[in-house]
Amino acid sequence: MNGVKTVLAQFLAAIGYPDRASEGALSFTLLVDGFEIVASVEGGALRLTCSLTSDVALLPRLAEYAAGRMLREDAILSWGSEGVFLWQEASADASAVAFRRLFESFLDSCDWWRARVDALRGGEASVSGENEMMMIRP
Repeated sequence: MNGVKTVLAQFLAAIGYPDRASEGALSFTLLVDGFEIVASVEGGALRLTCSLTSDVALLPRLAEYAAGRMLREDAILSWGSEGVFLWQEASADASAVAFRRLFESFLDSCDWWRARVDALRGGEASVSGENEMMMIRP
């Protein structure tokens, strides 16, 4: 098994992230598209976590989507004292290709869930989809 100090370094190298984790670090915060993604090593797994909202009042509405999303993605919607978040993990022994796939699929999931949170807050994104126009912006 990979040493704890090297798992984060291997992950960051696999995704081409420009910054490096300090030696022996168990977690590292990545800044991606203005949002923080926390990569941490726990119990033989690399876990990615993304905060969606601190407003837990949105949880019941978000939970309505969770069952359907479980069929499409491996990311898991959760909540805790700091709010609603998304997480996904892979084996700490995963290959560079597997780390890249984990990261890419997790970012896709984060984007989808953030759009739902924005819509529930009355933002630009829409969750209903019926009789609505779609606009693609550059």
